[in-house]
This record gives sequence, C-alpha cells and structure tokens, in this order.
Amino acid sequence: MTKRQMAYLACTAAVMVSGLGAAPSADHRTVHRVRPGESIQKAVDTAKPGDVVLVSPGTYHESVRITVPELTVRGYGARRTVLVPGPAPARGACAKSGNGICVTGTDSSPLTGVTVGALTVRGFAKQGLWASGTDGLTVQGVTAENNGQWGIAQERSVRGVFRNNIARGNGDAGLFVANTVSTEEGARDTRGTVLSDNLLVGNRIGITVRRLRDLDVDHNEATGNCAGVFVVGDENKPSAGALTVRRNYVHANNKSCPKTPRLPALQGSGIVLTGAEDTLVTRNQVVGNVGASPLSGGIVLFKSFVGAADRGNEIRDNLALRNVPADLADRDAAGTDNVFRNNICRLSEPAGKC
Repeated sequence: MTKRQMAYLACTAAVMVSGLGAAPSADHRTVHRVRPGESIQKAVDTAKPGDVVLVSPGTYHESVRITVPELTVRGYGARRTVLVPGPAPARGACAKSGNGICVTGTDSSPLTGVTVGALTVRGFAKQGLWASGTDGLTVQGVTAENNGQWGIAQERSVRGVFRNNIARGNGDAGLFVANTVSTEEGARDTRGTVLSDNLLVGNRIGITVRRLRDLDVDHNEATGNCAGVFVVGDENKPSAGALTVRRNYVHANNKSCPKTPRLPALQGSGIVLTGAEDTLVTRNQVVGNVGASPLSGGIVLFKSFVGAADRGNEIRDNLALRNVPADLADRDAAGTDNVFRNNICRLSEPAGKC
C-alpha cells in the first residue's frame, strides 16, 4: 500500500468518525450498531459515557430514554432512520409520557454532552424529542413531524444547540424552549443556547421561546405555521428577554389555529414579543403574514396575557412587507423604551415606525 493510499484511508476514517459526533479516543469508546428489529433502548442502556449508538436505516417502533452523559445517538439521515410509537401498552417512562426520545437529567445533576442527530421522530402523542435537565445537548439533523404537542422541546437546560432540524405539522410549537413547564418561576439564563438554521413548517407556532434569557434565534425559516416566532414572558422575575432574534426568514405563516386558554386564535403572525425585555430583533425578513388576530402582523409587540409589559426591546434593520394588518405593530400600551429603527416596511401601528 502506498503512502498516498494510507493517507486517504486515514482521512476517510476520520471523516466517518466525525460524522458520528463524539469521536472514540484512547479509552476505546464503543460504537453500538442497531439494526432493524433490534432495540435502540437496549443499546443506549448498554452504552457508557462517550459511546456512539449508530441506528441503521429502518423504522423503529419504540421510544428511547437517554440518561447516559456524553452519548451520541445518530441515525443514517432523517429520511432513512425513523422512530414511531411502539405497540400498546407503552413500555418505559418516555413512551408512557407519549414522547419519542427523552433526554433526561435534573437541576442538581444535569445530563451533559448528549448529541441526537440524523433521524426522524414521527407521530408521538406528545413530544417527538423531549429534553429536561441537560447541559450542552445538541440536536442536529432531526425531523420531528406530526407529533401531538411539540416537535423538539427542552426545559430546565443550558447551552443547548438546535441546528439544521425540520419540525413539521406538530400540534403546538415545532421547536419549543422554556424555563420549566411544571412550576411558576422567573426566566432562566440558558447560558447561550442556540436555535439556528431550522425549518419550521405547518405547526401551530414555528418557534416558541418561553421565559428564558441569553439565547440566539438565528437563520431559521418559519412558514405555513399560524405564527412564526414567539418570545413569551410573564409577571415573574427575572423577566424573559436579553436575547437575539436575527436573520430569520418568517413568511406566509397564515394557517388558522383556534384559541387556547392562554392565547387567542392565531393566524398571520410573524415575530411576536409578549412580556419581553431587552430583546434585539434584527435583520429578519418578515413577509406576507396575514390575519385578523390581535397578534397578527409582521413584527408585533403585545402585552402578555398576564399583564407583563414589553420593555427596552429594539426592533431594527428588518425587512417587513405585505404583512396584514401591519408590518410593524406596537400594541403594548403599557410598554416602555421599545425602539423601532431603520426597518423597511410600508405600514405600522402606530404610524411612523417604518
């Protein structure tokens, strides 16, 4: 074998390993291969920190709970590796909760460094992928479609990365991140969570950021939802905000959704801030969002439904056109120090913000 051939094989091996996520090192970390008819959960339960569970192409009728730190669970691509609900009665806590994949730690002992990628979670009663109590979770190349509530969701977590995913046709938000869903408390600092380059189509809401601080929502595309992007706060302290929504393409979110106990009927909402503070909304393209809801329009500031006002938000350098009833709308009469600057638009509420 020539030196050139040896170098080529070494390079190829390195590329294959990098595609799996965490690279096996000198401590002989293991790749667990799962084939159709075998159990992903069994492989996860066998794995040790730093291992890789590589799921072959096929359809797997099961839910998977991950509690092993630094574990990578990866398919062969979202079109090829698919998880759907298993037969009744459901087995395991994740399945019994109606979820597809559960990544689970606690506040006192966060689950660190887990990666999930290159697969589909479809048709689960609640969440396609649900994470709680994590630190540094990466979800990349996952398709979450036709799940009952949220496509991909996370609470009580920090430093998450959600990139290059598709969330389609889910009952509520395609991508949902929150402080906690079980208790009332102030906004949590995510320590730099990133939601980037995701495609959100045909959900109730494309992306919901609820009661959080310090994160970046950038370069996502939201279309065909009832609402594109929601940043939601409430009366608890600290307030939601201190985050960035930038360079997203939010267009034609004109699906109609009925009201809920917390929100009115939704249609034609682009980017909505309710009860948020110190949030920068910049360089987004917000086009053709049309509806008659109180939250309809291109970029909308609205007092939260528990009375929290928007404060100190900056809306600048956005392109907002053909949104109805307005491209830019400040409907928060109690809001203070909110700034609209250098936006390209044709109609605003009140006038003069274009």
